[in-house]
Amino acid sequence: MSRKARRTIRSLSLSAAFGPALLATCAAAQGLTEQQQLARSIYQELVEIDTTTATGDTQKAAEAMAARLRAAGFPEGDVRVFSPAPRKGNLVARLRGSGARKPILLLAHIDVVPAKREDWTVDPFKLTEQDGYFYGRGTGDDKYMATAFVTNLIRYKKEGYKPDRDIIVALETDEEILDSNGLGIQWLIRNHRDLIDAEFALNEGGPVGLKNGKAIRNAVQTSEKVSIGYQLTVKNRGGHSSLPRKDNAIYRLAEGLVRLSNHGFPLNLNETTRIYFERMAEIESKQNTDDIRAVLAPQPDPAALARLSENVGYNAQLRTTCIATMLEGGHAINALPQLATAKVSCRIMPGESVEGVQATIERVLADKEIEVAPTGKAVLSAPSPLNEEIMGAIEKLSKDFWPNAAIVPVMSTGATDGSYLRNAGIPTYGHSGLASDVDDNRSHGKDERVLVRSFYEGEEYLYRLVKMLAGGKS
Repeated sequence: MSRKARRTIRSLSLSAAFGPALLATCAAAQGLTEQQQLARSIYQELVEIDTTTATGDTQKAAEAMAARLRAAGFPEGDVRVFSPAPRKGNLVARLRGSGARKPILLLAHIDVVPAKREDWTVDPFKLTEQDGYFYGRGTGDDKYMATAFVTNLIRYKKEGYKPDRDIIVALETDEEILDSNGLGIQWLIRNHRDLIDAEFALNEGGPVGLKNGKAIRNAVQTSEKVSIGYQLTVKNRGGHSSLPRKDNAIYRLAEGLVRLSNHGFPLNLNETTRIYFERMAEIESKQNTDDIRAVLAPQPDPAALARLSENVGYNAQLRTTCIATMLEGGHAINALPQLATAKVSCRIMPGESVEGVQATIERVLADKEIEVAPTGKAVLSAPSPLNEEIMGAIEKLSKDFWPNAAIVPVMSTGATDGSYLRNAGIPTYGHSGLASDVDDNRSHGKDERVLVRSFYEGEEYLYRLVKMLAGGKS
């Protein structure tokens, strides 16, 4: 087959709109199994529904997945779509088991962050397969997991699988907007807790890390940093720009931000991050291994800490971070600024005082004319325990897929809706089975992508893991 012919086949959509005959032909040409074909079709459908907060429609996505499940034979009563507001949708679906054990909850959000076509090399709201990757907004965050959970629920139904516990899939909205009054999992907890109550939940947040194409770690996220934003504001009487004064609002704010940029919060390891670094010391380069062990010592070595902190991933695991993300000031080119503002995003280590972090920011800014005010409410949550059954299943299954990968508990530096579940008494573990390069994280960025091989591999991994955790027989 010519290279042109292979490209043509790869570019063909496997959407059900093309009909069963063409789907089978394309699947065979690409070497896809029937299950993989279904997964790709669902993935494409989800990615190509715009679910951004401002312009998208998560209700449409929830209804589309509900239609898939109903077509697979799930009764109406076990597939529920809730729309708390226009263009907002949540899906809760249940595969009924014997009831011998409490249910397991599989959570994925279907909303995504914005993506501008002019910033991307491909259309962000079309699933594009090229160079061994699937490109599109939400391919990794988090429509991969939504796809895997729906696809696998259909597969369980088709097999006649009867687990020891109900398997609940919840696809939710509003995860990306960081709003404690959101209409996703928070709304479900408040209004339909009975439909999602579970012994524990699997959620996003724990990928498989690749280095030079080889899996080095399989992460299990048990805790999260506390996310909160602050607005920094400087006000001034202003005036004509031909009569400048030293008390310029923009200058005062900028000087304070420079001081904040030079500040490093102190080292603060917890149970999860300490174990994380212990495991990483077994697989890292010699210099990093030496530095990690020097930082884990009873008296951490400052030079080693400084070197490790140059790695942005490690730095985020070592301490609280606060970083300026937005800046605005002035109102006219020929006027002195009357107002200058900046927004600062803080990710606070679990157990640290939110009020203490604000006090530190104010101290570092060292200017009483810079007002500091929180822009939201921090959501605190205790870490999920390292459950032996869950960790044991992951350890055993991971060896079949990635034999040399270390099982590493991690603390998420970003926020997920797992914190709300933990606070509702449902231990939550971020664990995706999705392998990606540790140096190529494009979530929330341009040209978000997922390795094609990893997509199919991860879907199969989650299929088997959930069956191990749910028990029962096919």
